[in-house]
Amino acid sequence: MTVLTSAGRAGDAGGVTPRPDPQVPAKAKRRSFTADFKMKVLAEYEAAPEGERGKVLRRYGLHSSHIVDWRRSRDAGAAAGLAKTRGRPAADPRDKELEQLRAENDRLQERLRKAELVIEVQGKVQALLQDLSESAPTPPAVPRSPRRPGK
Repeated sequence: MTVLTSAGRAGDAGGVTPRPDPQVPAKAKRRSFTADFKMKVLAEYEAAPEGERGKVLRRYGLHSSHIVDWRRSRDAGAAAGLAKTRGRPAADPRDKELEQLRAENDRLQERLRKAELVIEVQGKVQALLQDLSESAPTPPAVPRSPRRPGK
């Protein structure tokens, strides 16, 4: 029968290893790694002998799927892909300029529409006044007083 003492467990060299905190955080936090860190861990993992690779993963708190993904990215020649950050890409300054130009175009088109409406109304008013002036009776001619000579 194997007996454990306070000095250690069976098979240990006498030291007690601390256990990780069993509490799970309320919300998991996504980790992100820099390209330099990924390359360093990949190099260390690949340099480690076959039986020691698990230690490398445990030391950094990684899973073997991290290594697989990082190696695949590196082998594809995507060093820039290793540094790629998550999230929304930065806005292109041309998009902002395009949005401003579209807004200005909409504003100018509205002004043009209003100006064309005003011109149309003015044309109708002019036609109405023309019709009224043609249909109005001509006023009788006012007799002129004879001019006096010499004045």
